[in-house]
Amino acid sequence: MNLDKLGLQSGLVVSCQALEHEPLHSSFIMGRMAIAAKEGGAIGIRANTAADVKEIKEQVDLPVIGIVKRNYGTNPVFITPTIVEVDELAEVNAEIVAVDATLRARPDGKTLDEFVREIRTKHPQLLLMGDISTKEEAMNAERLGFDLISSTLVGYTEETAGLKLYDNQFAALKEILASVQTPVVAEGNIMTPEMAATCLEAGVYCVVVGGAITRPQQITERFVSEIAKLKESSPSVQ
Repeated sequence: MNLDKLGLQSGLVVSCQALEHEPLHSSFIMGRMAIAAKEGGAIGIRANTAADVKEIKEQVDLPVIGIVKRNYGTNPVFITPTIVEVDELAEVNAEIVAVDATLRARPDGKTLDEFVREIRTKHPQLLLMGDISTKEEAMNAERLGFDLISSTLVGYTEETAGLKLYDNQFAALKEILASVQTPVVAEGNIMTPEMAATCLEAGVYCVVVGGAITRPQQITERFVSEIAKLKESSPSVQ
């Protein structure tokens, strides 16, 4: 599959995900969320689980970045961690499959090199996105031939714990961009249209936004938090 033909460059991909403990958890709802995203101008969707990908592809004609979040005991790698999850996404025709491309040990004992070779052999039609957290991981993903590299895990690994993608004016993202030639996708706590635009100005291939658009409980919490701060600082506001 040709990446350029998907039309993702310089656009917005909306992550339509809701985990089992979240109020919108439902493939039906994620399909409707994808329709809303398309109507708003999104040029792609990122989705979790084969069931959600299947439903979304039945509702919209946008390319889908598929993942399967699955825990294997206490192993920290949970984004499409083994070939089992890749098989599930290939079965429902996800155009791109994103996998954890950090340097951490994988739950099945395979190295990332072995995992990529396994995917390329079994599913040569798939485009692969490597979710990384550091420039070293980005460089390794490029060496392994990933089609896209995403900043998804910045702040979510032991090495980058607590870091936000936009800290220090997107310093981590700019460092990743400077370290590789592979198209880089900006993803992770991009909360405003202005932040998305800044990422594109920095030179990313496209931007993925999730919680700021598709998780109403998180959006509500931000509003409530600001109101609470106002009440604390302004006694006249009750």
